[in-house]
Amino acid sequence: MAAPTATIGGMPTASERAPYPVAARQLLRETLFGAARDELQLRAWSEITMADIAKAAGVSRQTLYKEFGSRDEFGQAFVIHEGERFLDAVEAAVHEHLDDPRAAVGAALEVFLRSAGEDPLVRILLSDDGTGGMLPFVTTQGMPVVQWATARLSATIEEGWPEAPPAKARLLAEALVRLAISHITAPGDTPEATAAATGELLGPFIDEALGSS
Repeated sequence: MAAPTATIGGMPTASERAPYPVAARQLLRETLFGAARDELQLRAWSEITMADIAKAAGVSRQTLYKEFGSRDEFGQAFVIHEGERFLDAVEAAVHEHLDDPRAAVGAALEVFLRSAGEDPLVRILLSDDGTGGMLPFVTTQGMPVVQWATARLSATIEEGWPEAPPAKARLLAEALVRLAISHITAPGDTPEATAAATGELLGPFIDEALGSS
């Protein structure tokens, strides 16, 4: 096993740091996403232009378009960026129940629904009066988000249950992602009840795919 990489004063050494162009791009994207987040606290997505985001971020509109290409591409990337923190919580819930696949799936769905439902920015993102809100980025135009979330959740499942067939792990991951999106955009019950019902519905497949006894 390789020895841990040294750090100096808790900071990464030169060998650990990302190359400058990569780090600079990451900083630019974080700045742009932060600017969009601030703008969304003030008004709806339908009222925010790329020029508004660029101005709030302190960059030119050309810089913003060069990085993302279009307003829709930026919106999709922003939704995925915000979704990262929810997937972090989902992964943690899965890892806490590796000895019980059904419990892992239920806990993961419950923590996602609860966290997303309580997040003020998610409520803003999903509010849509039909005039250009962000809801389409997870529904009618949501394929990039679905693909990203499915790939990440599938990797988490395969890591937790390495003997699971990859095709079944991906099938389970996509089903959970689509169910989660459906329930977060149109909630019908509490996160606990929804997770329990989903576990009951998918239980036999979970047992087969993940090898629960």
